[in-house]
Amino acid sequence: QVQVVESGGGVVQAGGSLRLSCITSGLTFDLYYMGWFRQAPGKEREPVACVSASGLLTYYADSVKDRFTISRDNAKNTLYLQMDSLKVEDTAMYYCAAGDTGTINYCPASSAHWGQGTQVTVSL
Repeated sequence: QVQVVESGGGVVQAGGSLRLSCITSGLTFDLYYMGWFRQAPGKEREPVACVSASGLLTYYADSVKDRFTISRDNAKNTLYLQMDSLKVEDTAMYYCAAGDTGTINYCPASSAHWGQGTQVTVSL
């Protein structure tokens, strides 16, 4: 049984930092595309950052480039998202996804395994 579990969300002031973690089990982690997605109230879920199975290829949404860093530790079956210089507009539920197939942006395809999400709230 595949499990995807996010952690690390919380409340932070604008300009601050948070590090999200996503630990997986029940899959061969180093063969999976991994990604972070987010969904704000009233908006559609959007990809934030994604990484190929090898970890060598990454994608970032324009809104987070140069502020967020995605990384993976294949030995620990864990995905990370370092979020710096956080903005109020980064407030959302953040989801981790794992997919054995990927999109052109190295993001997990629609049939991916998803976690339950971790809330990130950025205040002024």
